[in-house]
Amino acid sequence: MENEYIELLLKRCLKVNKNTPLFISYPKIINNFVNKLVRYAKKIGLTDIYLDEIDSYDIHNKLKKMSLKKMEESPLFNCKKWDEYAKKDAAFLMLESEIPHLMDDVLASKIAKSAYLKSTSKPIYKEKQLKSELAWCIACVPNIKWAQDIFKEEKLPLKKFWQVIFDICMIDGHAIENWNNFLKNQKNIQDKLNALKITKLYYKNSLGTDLEITLSEEALWASASSGKWIVNLPSYEIFTSPNYKETKGVVYATKPLMYSGKLISDFYIKFDKGKAISYDAKEGKDVLKDIINGDKLSSFLGEVALVNYDSPISNTNLLFKSTLIDENASCHLALGSGFLECISNGNKLSDKELDAIGLNSSKNHVDFMIGSKDLTIEADTKDGHITIMKNGNLTI
Repeated sequence: MENEYIELLLKRCLKVNKNTPLFISYPKIINNFVNKLVRYAKKIGLTDIYLDEIDSYDIHNKLKKMSLKKMEESPLFNCKKWDEYAKKDAAFLMLESEIPHLMDDVLASKIAKSAYLKSTSKPIYKEKQLKSELAWCIACVPNIKWAQDIFKEEKLPLKKFWQVIFDICMIDGHAIENWNNFLKNQKNIQDKLNALKITKLYYKNSLGTDLEITLSEEALWASASSGKWIVNLPSYEIFTSPNYKETKGVVYATKPLMYSGKLISDFYIKFDKGKAISYDAKEGKDVLKDIINGDKLSSFLGEVALVNYDSPISNTNLLFKSTLIDENASCHLALGSGFLECISNGNKLSDKELDAIGLNSSKNHVDFMIGSKDLTIEADTKDGHITIMKNGNLTI
C-alpha cells in the first residue's frame, strides 16, 4: 500500500510528469520511505530530483547551544535552495514525521525563530505558493518513535500507524478515484457556502467559545477541490480567510497544538478588534506567546476552516500531535497569513487593496483546532441568519 500512497502523492496531489523537477523536503528518520519514493519517481521518468534532508537530532543539539543571533547566520535555517527550484517551477513535496518530545528542552523563542527564518528565506517559493503558481503538497509519514508514542499498547505500532494513514487517506486500491469523488462532494458544499454570501460567523460551544468572525464581501470558500493540486494529504477542510481586523470574543482550543516540536495544550485566545489581546495555556504558554508575537499581524486571524466532527480522522479518536492531520479532524482557525485564493480576484489586487479588504499578510501561519461535538456555528447571510453547523457537523 505504500506504493499506492506514493502514487497518490506524485500523480494526483502533485500531478508530476517526466519533465517536472521534484523537490522533496523530509526528516532523515524516514529516509527509507523517501528512497522508495525516489525509485518510483525515477520509474515514471522524473530525472531532476532534489532531496532536502533534515537531521532533526542535529538541529536539536545545535539549537540548544545556539544563540538567537547565531541562528540568523546559520545555514541550518536558510531555505534558498527552495527558491532555486521554485524558479524552475518544480513540484514541492514536504514530508512530515514527528519525533515526540525531541524539542522539549529547547527554548520556545528558538523554535519560533527557526520557523520564521525558514519561512522568510525562501521569498520566491512563498510568492509562487501564495499565488498557486507551483505544485506543492504536505503529507505525513510515520516513524517508529512517533508510532510508539501514539499506539503505546500495540505490539506493532508502526504497522498500525501505517494502516491508519492508509485509512484516512483512502488508500484501498482506488485512492485516486476515491479522492476525485470526495473532492466533487467538497466542491458542492463549497459552492453552497459561496452562494450564501456569508458576512459573519458566530461560534459557540460548552467549553466557553463565544466568537464572532467577520468575512469581507470578496471572501471565497475553498477546499482541496479548488485548485489543480491537493496541497495537504489528507484534506477534509473547507476554508476561507476572514477580515483580520474584526474578530471579537473568545475561542477555546479542543486539541493540543504541536508547533515545531513543542506542545501547547488546554489554551484559549481572546480577541478584540481582530487582535489576540489575552491568552493562557496549561502547557506551552511561552510557545503560544511567541506565535502570537511573531510579527505585527501574527496576532490576527488568517484562516477559518470547517470540518465535520463526524469525519474519518475525527472518528479514529486519536491525537496525532501533527497539525497537518489533527486540523483535518476538527474545525480550526489560523493565526497569521490568509490566502489569495480566498479573495475574489485576489491575484490581481495590490497589497494595499488586500489589506483594505482585511487579508492578513503575516509571514506566519499557525493552525489550531477548535471543533467539538457540541460546536454550533451560525451565520449572517444574504438571505438572513441561519445555522450552518450543529453538533459539530455541517447542516447545509
